Formats: sequence, structure tokens, C-alpha cells
Amino acid sequence: MLCIVDTMSTSNQNTADPVIAARNLRKSFGDVEAVKDLSFSVAPGQVVGLLGPNGAGKTTTVNMLATLTSIDDGSASIGGFDVATQPDLVRQLIGLAGQAAAVDEKLTARENLELFGRLYKLPSSERKQRADELIEQFDMADFADRVAGTHSGGQRRRLDVVAALVADPPALFLDEPTTGLDPRSRAELWDAIGKLAAGGTAIVLTTQYLEEADHLADEVLIIDKGTVIASGTPETLKRSLEGDVLEIHVDEGEMPGALELIGPVDGLVSDEEARQIGVPVGDDVARSLEILRRLEDGGISISDFQLRRPTLDDVFLNLTGAPTEKAEVPA
Repeated sequence: MLCIVDTMSTSNQNTADPVIAARNLRKSFGDVEAVKDLSFSVAPGQVVGLLGPNGAGKTTTVNMLATLTSIDDGSASIGGFDVATQPDLVRQLIGLAGQAAAVDEKLTARENLELFGRLYKLPSSERKQRADELIEQFDMADFADRVAGTHSGGQRRRLDVVAALVADPPALFLDEPTTGLDPRSRAELWDAIGKLAAGGTAIVLTTQYLEEADHLADEVLIIDKGTVIASGTPETLKRSLEGDVLEIHVDEGEMPGALELIGPVDGLVSDEEARQIGVPVGDDVARSLEILRRLEDGGISISDFQLRRPTLDDVFLNLTGAPTEKAEVPA
């Protein structure tokens, strides 16, 4: 099990002043404490990924930082402005792409971007220019002049993210931006997010996909029950699980028997729905063979197995005991 990390001290190793800073955030809904004592910061050009099981508090955290939900306790700032006491100034510095699309399906992509420019109070002479710049920057020319209702899922999601950039905000919140996209559309959006970070935008990303955090995030915060239980770079978190992992897939109904035969192992994770067991075996190949032989002798039907390096999935399941591949219901 990883130790809890002080994420403020970790992030502040970056020499640049943070664009986004949260300190000891708390939020409750009735008797449910959705976020408790959550702290982190995001520097210019940094992507911080928030990972956690359903109801962990990720979306609530984003909503507090984006001024959509009040903060019960603690403090937060964007570009030095206080989220609670200076919300109007904060809103001028942020872009938000939530889980639901915010674009008008009856307008073209270009018209949507110009509309957002009007909402951000850009001068009329700048709105068209800014829309043209974004269309070129994010390779949207092929569908820029088609109404959004005819766009593919990937095109619509890209438009939703790009619309949040019309005012060129220094801080961007992306709440599960690629949920429901096919692999190609997801990769295209990843490329767009990478370009934004390279340009200096501070990004907070919540995601269902561990591979997405691994690919995009400079730092990952694993959240469970509203608090950070581990943080670090994806590589640091993966190295925390020493050695190889024996991943075993068993046939339906075989999980209880397989777990009983394997016995207690530190760091073992299991996913009942996927009928998958991950057993840390270090660098001991003989240990892997011994486990497989034990299962075979016990009559367990194994559909597949592999010996691999640890992934963020292993870290996540080891810490929380829950998979993330499900849409989150905001707390």
C-alpha cells in the first residue's frame, strides 16, 4: 500500500507559480462528505490527472474549482484570484469541458466557436479570427462548417473541448473528456490536449481510463472517498509495485476457487466482473509457474494469463479495491 503524499509539496517543486491551487478543500452533501481535505496545485503547462472510483469526489472537486459548486471549507485560487470571493475574475481565467456537451447542435462548429466568443465578451472583430485560429490549430477544417448535430462523437467532443479555449484561458478543466469515444477519436483528443499543455495551459483532467492518465498526466492523484490516498508521476506510482505481475483470467464461476487456492498475497488485486486476478510475483518466474500449476491441479479453468510489468490499473486497484472503467455519478 502506498503512503499518503502531501500533494502541495510535491507540486510546488515546480519553480513556476501554480495557476491552479487547492488547499484542504471540503464539500458535503447532507451527511455525505464528498470531498475532504483535498490539496494540490497545477503549474503552467502541467497536466494533473484525478483518478478515483465512482463517487470519489473528482467531479465535485472540478465543480468547486470552476465556481459551479460552493466550497464548504478550505480555499482555492486560479491565477491568484480566490475562487470563493472573486468568482467573476476566476471565470475569466478558466475553460471547462464537462461530461455533457455544451455546444449548440443546430449551429456549425465555426458558429459555435463564435458564439462562445460572444459569451466571453470578445470584440466582434476578434471572434471570427479566434474561431479561425482554433479550427486550424485543432484540425477541424473538415467539419467546421457542418452543423454540430451531424458531427461524429469524436468531432463533437473535440468541438466541446475547443469551445472552452476561445478566451485562451490559462487554466482548463476536462471532466472525462474522452468517455464514449472510439480509440481513434480518443487519440486525436489526446494529441489536442498535449498541444495545449505544451503551450503552457494548466490542465486538470478527470478520467475513467488509466491509460489516458498514463499518457497525458505529469502527475496523478488517486482519490478515494474524497481524499488523496496517493500521488506521483505515473512511472513513480507504477514502480511502487515492485517486480512483475502475473495476470490470470479465469472462466465464469472460477474466481472464488482461484482466490482460495492462491491464498493471501500482499498487493493482490481482483476484478470479479472481468474475472481477472493480478498477483505480484517480483522477479520470481518460478513463483508464477508454481501459482499456475496450483490452479491447474485444483481444477481451475484458466482462459488466459500473462506476466507483465505493473500498470496504473494495478496501482489503482491495489489502493482502492475498485476499477474505474465505469461512468462516475457526480457526488
